[in-house]
Amino acid sequence: MILGGSYVGLELAQAMRRLGSRVSVCEREERLLPREDCDIAEAIRDLLQEEGIAIITSADVSRVSGRSGDSVALHAVIGGTQNIIEGSHLLVALGKTPNTVGLGLEHAGIKLTPSGYVSVNDRLETTAPAVWAMGDCAGSPAFTHMAFDDFRIVRDNLRGGQRSTAGRQVPFCLFTEPELARVGLNEVDAERQGVDYRLTEYPVSSILRTRTTGETRGKLKALIGKDDRILGFTAFGPRAGELLPPVQIAMRTGLSYHAIEELIVAHPTYAEGLVSLFSNIKPLPLDARAG
Repeated sequence: MILGGSYVGLELAQAMRRLGSRVSVCEREERLLPREDCDIAEAIRDLLQEEGIAIITSADVSRVSGRSGDSVALHAVIGGTQNIIEGSHLLVALGKTPNTVGLGLEHAGIKLTPSGYVSVNDRLETTAPAVWAMGDCAGSPAFTHMAFDDFRIVRDNLRGGQRSTAGRQVPFCLFTEPELARVGLNEVDAERQGVDYRLTEYPVSSILRTRTTGETRGKLKALIGKDDRILGFTAFGPRAGELLPPVQIAMRTGLSYHAIEELIVAHPTYAEGLVSLFSNIKPLPLDARAG
């Protein structure tokens, strides 16, 4: 049993299922991956269920009984009814909390945030002179690649640089098979923030390389702003994470989507799908551009 239906929980759910275990994923929200677009979350759910993983959503777990590794049970209210979900092992994948209690940081003049993270500015300096913090303990996005970027910021600032965490890109990758990768806004984010966008989608099955490998599940999505710049990109499909860098470069440098649309990409590669995706966008009428 896996308690939590987000990145870590789903990656390990698929891995343990493929190793031969019966797996149930128990999620508190109405759907898996609540921060992703509904169509993407539903596609992930379909993938896992086809592999024989039981998906339980809207589950309000009140307590756990038994012992993981022997016999363990989740006691949950699902749809207004009390349920007991039983299994041999339990993985709790509900997120991370900083392990800073009892370190004595206050004696060094290092303040913590109300959530227990080391308090840093955008240069990753703590409240104590000449003391820096990076990675998960500093409240950075909890990905290895973000901790690596924290290291680069601290390294360069120690050399006299002026690097900052402000406004940096945060790419996401869910390493199921196929992968889910995203950078920038998705539809959920854009609608919550009131951002106008044009949506373009392209099925992975139309990328010719996927027909040679048989990996045809998934889709590509992008959000485009009025100025033709890319607001966000989502890929669910084979090698999805490898498709992020060209889009990230265009977003970081402020290029329009035409910069990718007009590329000559080697055939047959997965990256050809980017050209097709950005070729699907209808140009804005002149009066809309003026607005």
